[in-house]
Amino acid sequence: MSKKCLGCGVELQDENITKEGYTTSVDNDICQRCFRLKNYGEYQTVTKSNEEYETILKEIGKTKDLVMYVVDILNIEDDLKQIKEWLPNNLILVINKRDVIPKSVKDEKIVSYFKERYPFFNDVIIISSIKNYHIDYLLKRIKFYQTTKNVYVVGHTNAGKSTLINKLIKNYSNKQQELTISPLPTTTLNTITIEINDYLTLIDTPGLVDYTSLTNYVEGKMLKKLNPQKEIKTKTYQLKKGQSIIIEDLIRIDYVEGEKNSFTLYLSNHLKVKRIITARHQDLYHLFKTSYDLQFNKDLVIKGMGFIKITNRGKIDVYIDQKVKTFLRDNLI
Repeated sequence: MSKKCLGCGVELQDENITKEGYTTSVDNDICQRCFRLKNYGEYQTVTKSNEEYETILKEIGKTKDLVMYVVDILNIEDDLKQIKEWLPNNLILVINKRDVIPKSVKDEKIVSYFKERYPFFNDVIIISSIKNYHIDYLLKRIKFYQTTKNVYVVGHTNAGKSTLINKLIKNYSNKQQELTISPLPTTTLNTITIEINDYLTLIDTPGLVDYTSLTNYVEGKMLKKLNPQKEIKTKTYQLKKGQSIIIEDLIRIDYVEGEKNSFTLYLSNHLKVKRIITARHQDLYHLFKTSYDLQFNKDLVIKGMGFIKITNRGKIDVYIDQKVKTFLRDNLI
C-alpha cells in the first residue's frame, strides 16, 4: 500500500530524487521537500502539467482570496490578460528580479508601463527577492488587499516564486521550525499552504511551464549563462542596413531595412555577442526565420533570454529555434 507525505499529500518514493515525493526512506512520514521546509525554512516549488495548473487556477478563481502573480522582469509574457480570464480575484502583479535591471532605470517607469496596459491588476509592485528589495512594501500591500488570511502565489517556473516565499518565511515567520504545510482541499496535489504568521497564510501553486522559453532547450552550462546573477551591463549597437547581431549560437538578428538604428541588449552579461556584416556570414541560417516590421520604440523579446530595445523603424529577420517564441512590444525601458 502506498504511503503519502503528511506535509503535502504526495505519494512517497525513494527512487528518483528529481521527482515529487522523494524521501531518503519510505519509512519517513514526509517527503524531502517538506522536510527541508519544516526544518530549514527552505521552500522549493513543484512543477505540474499546464492542464493541471489551469485546473488549479480555476479552483482559485472560485475563492475570494488575494492572488500574487509573480513574473520575471526579463521574461514577462506577451499578454498578461490571460491570467484575468482564469482569476476574477484581487490581483497583485509582482515583478521580480529588480536587481538585474540597471539601477538607472526608474521603478516608477516600469510600474506605470504595466498599470497603463493592464489596469485590472489591483497593484503592480517591483521587487527583488534576493536583495530583499521592497519586500516590506509588498507585505503592506498584501495586507491592504487581503480579503481573507489566505493569499495565493502563482506564476511561471523560474519567475522566482520559491525565492519570494523563502524570503517571506525568513522575514515574517515567528515559528521557523513549525511552519504549517498541508494539502489544499479540492485542488491538484502539491498545492500547499504555508502559514507565515497569524494573519498571513501563503498558498503556493505549481509553476506554469512556458514551453516557448529558450531555457527548455539548452544544456546546463548555457542555462547558467542565460540567467543573470548580477546587474546587467547593457550593450548598445548602432546597426546599419546589412549588419547583424549574433548571440552565442542561439539567435541571429539581421537588420534588413531602415536607417541607422540603435539596438540595446538587456541580457545576461555572460552571453557572447558579435556584430557582423550580414552578407559575409551564413551562421545560424538553418534556424527558423521570423520577419518583423518595426515601428518606433519597440522591444524584441526573446523568451528565456531577455529583450532588445530598438528605437527606430525598420525591418529585421530573426533566426532562432522554432520552438522558442519571440515577439515585439512597446519599449519597457
